[in-house]
Amino acid sequence: MHAALAAAATLVSLAFALSTGERWLRGRKRHEAAWTISLLMFALGSISLWWGAGMGWGEWSFKSFYIFGAILNVPFLALGTVELLAGPTHGRRWTAIVTVLGAFCAGIVVAAPLTGIITSDVLPQGKEVFGPGPRIAAAVGSGVAALVIIGGAMWSAWRLFRAWRAGADTRAPQSGAPSLRRLAIANLFIAAGTLILSAGGILNSVVNEMDGFAISLVAGISVIFVGFLLTSSRTVAQLRAVPEPEAWHAPVIDVA
Repeated sequence: MHAALAAAATLVSLAFALSTGERWLRGRKRHEAAWTISLLMFALGSISLWWGAGMGWGEWSFKSFYIFGAILNVPFLALGTVELLAGPTHGRRWTAIVTVLGAFCAGIVVAAPLTGIITSDVLPQGKEVFGPGPRIAAAVGSGVAALVIIGGAMWSAWRLFRAWRAGADTRAPQSGAPSLRRLAIANLFIAAGTLILSAGGILNSVVNEMDGFAISLVAGISVIFVGFLLTSSRTVAQLRAVPEPEAWHAPVIDVA
């Protein structure tokens, strides 16, 4: 079951990465590049989980899983949100910050000595095999990044719902553009998927560590993917054309 769940997570992550990558190639939008990088990291983390579940856990399979599945993936997913909410100037600044800090944290994990024994058939816990450095990097990176994604998605969903209820969505259904209500629902899916990704530790009390993480990874990425599929690549231009009350001058998070 471990290997099957890890394989499913790998396939969903790769499908999602190909979708965002295709949109990036068409429009060269910075947030789509950040999301593509993040989803490729989700895929690498899933492959590492697959490797450990199928071949047995060792130092490098777990370090690879820890780097791509616990430290780097969520911050780069959040970077896409920052690119949209803060604009290109702040986006470039945060791209540099996330890249440098990500490389630093990855270096910490690679250089960190193991403080415990890794059992080949059990997914190790960071506290059992690492000192404080890698564990702090994982907690801060994933925790802060998840708050950025959830907060940005919820705020955008609220704003889109308000615009929809105010009658700002005047486009014809045959135009092919997603409605404001649909975009708001898409943002809620993104927030829900991020919460599911963060719930792996809770699932450990129901199933074992490996199954708990694999289930949360498959479910979380799948829910975020659903939110992505509810949008279209033309969302930014179409939303800019929607009239809105004068008080609403904050940017909309675009999951296209």
